[in-house]
Amino acid sequence: MLYKALEGTAAKTAVKHEEIVMHERDPNIVTSNLSGFVTEQGVTVRVNIIRLENEPGWSLELENEHGTSTVWDDLFATDDAAHAAFRQTVDKEVMCAFLDQAVVIPFRR
Repeated sequence: MLYKALEGTAAKTAVKHEEIVMHERDPNIVTSNLSGFVTEQGVTVRVNIIRLENEPGWSLELENEHGTSTVWDDLFATDDAAHAAFRQTVDKEVMCAFLDQAVVIPFRR
């Protein structure tokens, strides 16, 4: 290993840095089997139900054909609960609610 060739404080610092970096990785994203494309009433959305591998809460996001994303503020205890919230919203609001292209404020160039 390269660090063995170093001596003194620099070598110890380099080894400690390597150990810290090895333990600090981003958690994997777990995608629910309930995620996927849903087409109803002539509208298609991608339902994303995900969580971080080390966190219990599931996030719900819908993305329409224009790339507009709708994300629920709250996390859900299970992926089934997240999917039920999606279904409840569709039943209440209808799929056209997700057609909105959102207000996008462009950055000046």
